[in-house]
Amino acid sequence: MPLVVNTPAEKMTEPYPRRWWALLVLCLSLLIVVMANTSLIVAAPDMTRDLGLSSSDLQWVIDGYTVPYAALMLVLGSIGDKYSRRGALVLGLLIFAGGSVMGGLVDETALVITARAIMGVGAAVVMPATLSLLVAMFPKGERAKAITAWSATSGLAIAVGPLAAGWLLQDHAWGSTFLMNAPIAVLGVLGALLLVPPSKAEGMGRIDYVGGLLSIVSVGSLVYATIEGPHFGWGAGPITAAVVAGVGLPAFVAWELKHPNPMLNVRKFTERPFSGSMLAVLFFFFGTFGSIYYSTQFLQFVLGYDALETGVRLLPLAGAVFVGAAVTGRLAPKLGVKPVVGAGMVIGTAGVFLLTQIESGSTYTDFLASLLMLGFAIGLSLAPATDTIMGSFPESELGVGGGANDTALELGASLGIAILGSLLATSYKDKLTDLVGGHLPAAALDTAKDSVGGGLAVAEQVAKDPNGGPQQAQTLVDAVQESFAHAIAHTSLIGAIIMAAGTVIVIAVLPGRKATGKHDDEEETAEHSEKTETVGAA
Repeated sequence: MPLVVNTPAEKMTEPYPRRWWALLVLCLSLLIVVMANTSLIVAAPDMTRDLGLSSSDLQWVIDGYTVPYAALMLVLGSIGDKYSRRGALVLGLLIFAGGSVMGGLVDETALVITARAIMGVGAAVVMPATLSLLVAMFPKGERAKAITAWSATSGLAIAVGPLAAGWLLQDHAWGSTFLMNAPIAVLGVLGALLLVPPSKAEGMGRIDYVGGLLSIVSVGSLVYATIEGPHFGWGAGPITAAVVAGVGLPAFVAWELKHPNPMLNVRKFTERPFSGSMLAVLFFFFGTFGSIYYSTQFLQFVLGYDALETGVRLLPLAGAVFVGAAVTGRLAPKLGVKPVVGAGMVIGTAGVFLLTQIESGSTYTDFLASLLMLGFAIGLSLAPATDTIMGSFPESELGVGGGANDTALELGASLGIAILGSLLATSYKDKLTDLVGGHLPAAALDTAKDSVGGGLAVAEQVAKDPNGGPQQAQTLVDAVQESFAHAIAHTSLIGAIIMAAGTVIVIAVLPGRKATGKHDDEEETAEHSEKTETVGAA
């Protein structure tokens, strides 16, 4: 076998011999894309201090990555299908590496946000390419195992990102958390060229660029409005974005329904396995990312763990992901998608609900059960849902399938962080105002209400002020911690209710094993007929 793989996956008469090594490359590429968000959580305090970030600045340093990432995946997945999936993976990794280097070297807020946006564009190319290449390389009998490994990597990145960033921050500035992506991305490029076979859709028609543009505008506007409105008020910008999304999404559906070669066949949403799995991914990541977002803040700001200590304490989540992945590999083939995905969502909902018990005196142990349950639920649910979504698309639309799955994942995570984060901030402000509203100057109170970090910073100033002192500072610290714990408990209750409603909807929509089996049989028959026609034409 040559050093560089040149035979397209579609032309191979036997399963690709190096497919498991190639899967390692795909998982490595996926790892750094997801880590780019989770590592920033623990780097945020250092960035805030060094760059003088406001609450709005920090939000957009985080979400400057999210908007292009969510908006572009569907279109870029389709372009990868048309021209080259491996080429898309390589190009995406190079763009991602370039943005990472820029982010690690600049020291202005606007440039950091720009670098994050460039990384988001690269991630939007990489994510759907990893899934479409996986499905193209693996025969159907092995595909579920490969997707399970892919899904477990997503969960692993949630814990590995903070751990790697925390380790670097012990001796280096926050820019190192950006720069660490570059060598991994270069390694991914080399691995892609050496181990991943080229692949593209055969007989694919012209790309529906109008539908693609409508999807970019609609999803991008929806994500922007969701991030900006709840956090910073419904001014002209977020209201305009919400209106654009409200008009753009129906326009996208109408266009796709009448187009002979649509970007996304929206009629798939009438298929219960597909729509149920898409909803499962969206609701699940809504609750998971939202709760991990504020749990990590509690570990850092209230319990006082530094970045590395916080990363270490997230490792049980990664271990639970692998346990869940091992269990789903055994149960999903026997029980079917509905029981396994439904059970995972119930466990995840219960994990979020446990956080309603958090109070100011809580310790890491009070978070451990929730982390274990969320990790196990990720491993259990994500793989069968993703396998079902990808199985709903023909070979010519694998990139679109990957883009649809990843858009649901990223949209759910964005909504979770934005909506639950907004509820957290509101609850924190209200509680802190009740506790210390009459005891602080207006300017200091505004700063303290902005975030838990702001509250602790004000307490440090009070301790140094002759009119304050250590005792008053400690009173404020206690109030800040009590307010934040109250906010977590209140927000977790709302998040658990939303996840519970989502769980009921998903279980109602997903068909039973008998219906799913019939759907799979029809797919296999269609696939066999397509292959027969291709051989006959040759």
